[in-house]
Amino acid sequence: MMTPDPIAVLRRALAAPARPSSDYDLNPGTVLPAGRVLRPAAVLVGVVPQTGQVVLTKRASHLRHHPGQIAFPGGRQDPGDPDLIATALREAREEIGLPADAVAILGTLPAHETVTGYQVTPVLAQITGGFDARPDPGEVAEVFSAPLSHLLDPARFRVERGTWRNYYVVPWGPYYIWGATARILRGLADRVGP
Repeated sequence: MMTPDPIAVLRRALAAPARPSSDYDLNPGTVLPAGRVLRPAAVLVGVVPQTGQVVLTKRASHLRHHPGQIAFPGGRQDPGDPDLIATALREAREEIGLPADAVAILGTLPAHETVTGYQVTPVLAQITGGFDARPDPGEVAEVFSAPLSHLLDPARFRVERGTWRNYYVVPWGPYYIWGATARILRGLADRVGP
């Protein structure tokens, strides 16, 4: 059986109807305050088409927020960023050394609300050129990749119970992918369908 073209899979996901997601999706009893102000942020969901791999990072262990967690390159929007795509590209360059000219933007998915008060826009992209990952030691402990086919398989996901809420996990090898990253991936998997 032929493996589907990963870029065609992502384009199909972009064309599918979707709604925003939240870290609270698995917790129907949670009531979020009306009028809350969320800070804009973006992440780059970068796929290498030749290998069908998604680029991910392991956050540095000394960070104050989310140390050691698996994440997409990304972060909050800076005042100098003209839009959230620029935010994702800037953060990918700063965090893993991915130059903007090695990326072709495919589109954006609906925003995801995090428990930390961010509204994160996932930016789907094709990594068009080779690059030598250079993790910024101030933010990133490791740059690695995982197969898109694994991350888009709903059977690979499970729901776990944390101290305050339920959340998705999608383990890959030694990596425990959970929280907002897993939720964004699960939303992407749901949009791709069987």
